[in-house]
Amino acid sequence: MKIEQNYSLEKHNTFHIPVKTRWFMEYDSEDDLERILRDEYFQECLSLHIGSGSNLLFLNDYNGIILHSNIKGIHLAGETEKSVLLRVGAAEKWDDVVAYAVSNGWGGIENLSLIPGETGAAAIQNIGAYGAEAKDVIETVEAYNQLSFQKRIFTNQECEYAYRTSYFKNEHNDPHIITYVNLRLQKNPQFSINYGNLKEELAKYPGITLSTIREAIITIRKEKLPDPEIMGNAGSFFMNPVITTDHFEKLKVNYPSIPSYPSSDGKIKVPAGWLIEQCGFKGKSHGTVGVYEKQALVLVNLGDARGHEIALVAESIRTAVNERFGIELVPEVKYVG
Repeated sequence: MKIEQNYSLEKHNTFHIPVKTRWFMEYDSEDDLERILRDEYFQECLSLHIGSGSNLLFLNDYNGIILHSNIKGIHLAGETEKSVLLRVGAAEKWDDVVAYAVSNGWGGIENLSLIPGETGAAAIQNIGAYGAEAKDVIETVEAYNQLSFQKRIFTNQECEYAYRTSYFKNEHNDPHIITYVNLRLQKNPQFSINYGNLKEELAKYPGITLSTIREAIITIRKEKLPDPEIMGNAGSFFMNPVITTDHFEKLKVNYPSIPSYPSSDGKIKVPAGWLIEQCGFKGKSHGTVGVYEKQALVLVNLGDARGHEIALVAESIRTAVNERFGIELVPEVKYVG
């Protein structure tokens, strides 16, 4: 177990905000995690469990304990004629899991290629891209209740998945820490290629396979999104808003070319990036904070930006979109501090 005091979190958030935490604890097993949770000093302190920090915006130093999992491993936990079950440690990088599945010919998560972050966070956030979501393949989630210290295995239904949310994000529920995620993948998968410009990109390849879908998505993402190692960012800063059909039809009168996608609840999903671009933010810089020139949904650290500066730019975007379109953007990024 790793325990550090006055620990820098600059490498633990993809915005690369130079903040520190009073304590940093990294555990290697469920037994270690349970010991931490039962510790009286830990219970008295403010605490936050993080993954790779690809969905966090630190506004200040953290006066408490930052917890991080080092539980790794990808194991074949079950197999049928049509599918396999993978038990994945929460600290495994998500894209490494996708690469492993594709290399073995197992489908279901190839459309989620190159999404940053760890597997535990993917299950909390219900990550999604190109018409696929983590919930489509998650069979169960293993987690520890931070209040009772008991382990519980959540079924897919009990995870209460919806667009970019889950049971684990609901502040009204007991806080849980995920240790393993069990994924059901298909040996003969049905490809989903009709979302965005994926089909167009795949036309450049000799055939449609798990590997070519993964390669095409990686190509598209690299063209659209900045590498957080080079330019600090947290990917999509806002969730794509879901609006009523009536609201959408009214917007179409003034904006005939407004893009949209059907939502599962009969409503309409509108790309947040398009809304932001229409308000003139795309490619613009505001001091040390920028709106990425290739994708308006991404806010970037142009140098030594601080968390509150990024939050101010995000708020100005939200205000402009709301005033122009009557749509309230919700940050996908979690503010801390």
